[in-house]
Amino acid sequence: VKYFFSEEMRIEQEIKLDFKDVLIRPKRSTLKSRSEVSVERTFKFKHSPKVWTGVPIMVANMDTTGTFEIAKAAAAHKIITCIHKHYTAEQWGEFAAANESTLGFVAASAGSSDSDFEKLKIILKNHPQIHFICLDVANGYSEFFISCVRKVRAAFPEHIIIAGNVVTCEMCEELILSGADVVKVGIGPGSVCTTRKQTGVGYPQLSAVIECADAAHGLGGQVVSDGGCTCPGDFSKAFGAGGDFVMTGGMFAGHDESGGDLVVNPDGSKVKLFYGMSSSTAMEKHAGGVANYRSSEGKTVSVPYKGTVNNTILDILGGMRSSCTYVGASSLKELPKRTTFIRVTQQLNNVWGTHDMRKPGLPAPPK
Repeated sequence: VKYFFSEEMRIEQEIKLDFKDVLIRPKRSTLKSRSEVSVERTFKFKHSPKVWTGVPIMVANMDTTGTFEIAKAAAAHKIITCIHKHYTAEQWGEFAAANESTLGFVAASAGSSDSDFEKLKIILKNHPQIHFICLDVANGYSEFFISCVRKVRAAFPEHIIIAGNVVTCEMCEELILSGADVVKVGIGPGSVCTTRKQTGVGYPQLSAVIECADAAHGLGGQVVSDGGCTCPGDFSKAFGAGGDFVMTGGMFAGHDESGGDLVVNPDGSKVKLFYGMSSSTAMEKHAGGVANYRSSEGKTVSVPYKGTVNNTILDILGGMRSSCTYVGASSLKELPKRTTFIRVTQQLNNVWGTHDMRKPGLPAPPK
């Protein structure tokens, strides 16, 4: 049901769900081991003639996660890193010269400004091995952003364009028809995003992915579920809901390869800074502060230091493979076909708290 052009307030009565509201129902399986599950996928795209094979996870294009250092580690697992847009063309040149093999697993990011577009042209001209473009704005519903997508598609007809963010079918379709291959789905689910708090705008992530994936697939496009993952199981739920790719920022924060200063607290614990790209921290760093006509829609937090990002990647991939064995899916591509969600009131038994003391970044148990 579309209410896009409605001039009156109305309430949609259908319940919308988030990752925390469901679990995946197990089913009979013939798989003997998690090692039998393939988490790689091969995609053809709506507009781009390119064919891409890899693990369909994307690292978010944030200062502290979309770094060249994370890109090197993620590419070893065939995972895509959306590089944040604040690197200079010269920094891109240094990275590309030393890491040419990773360029097939990175996306060059841009917003909707003319300066971003000009820098994007330079980066892609200098490094034709880059296949992906990530066009990222907080509000993908503006006609100005649609025109930006059309302009970038006209300039780069062969590149794979990721664009967003939106959460509803009609704008997902609009972006695909305007030139996007992959639509970023998510408004407000991120761990350092305060858009829902500041604006009252958003959409529960699981329902957004289900609905947008259905719309995108009907046009031959794809979607990436962007935000809301708090654990490996949430990746499986996003893929089970029809997401072709899953993007996360918070789960890749706090590592050696992440941006942000490492701080040692008085008690000896280590943390790293992590902030949203609409936070006061980000705007002070890149725009000279928060303009007087807007408010900050992100927060700044200290994330426990987690060591190398490789440990987190293996944890996520292991959880995805295990999900597939529980429902009898021999590959990630089969997971949506084998997924039945059940609504629940509780996810976990937290009688001993929410943290595993042996996870990277947490202290070992006392002897």
